[in-house]
Amino acid sequence: MKKEEVPQDKSFFKEEHGKELCYAVDEDGNYTTALSSGWEAKTIALDNALKEIGERIADARQRVLENKISPIVYYMEVCKMEPAVLASYMGMWQWRVKRHFKPAVFKRLREKTLQKYAEVFEITIEQLKDIEH
Repeated sequence: MKKEEVPQDKSFFKEEHGKELCYAVDEDGNYTTALSSGWEAKTIALDNALKEIGERIADARQRVLENKISPIVYYMEVCKMEPAVLASYMGMWQWRVKRHFKPAVFKRLREKTLQKYAEVFEITIEQLKDIEH
């Protein structure tokens, strides 16, 4: 698209995060950069994604409070991680991390393992153990 055609619709970027850097073609036909505040299709997609993330976090929180899953799942959602990514950060096999999703297993974790999870999530061990902080 031409530099003067870069969309400037009201969007996620304009309201909360400034502008997004895009590539466009200038008057001479050369690629250049331009700032865009977004366009409708992208805004809709981002809004839907953020809404889904919020719902997943709320669902995980409720399931932790009901003692159906461990707080690890909640913080994994808050940090927008998948089990494979968390396992990589933890330096563990994915099956071990998934096993820690069980409340009974989580309660028996050693302090060293809890500390590692806390570091990955950038929280304290107390916050990891109690999501109602």
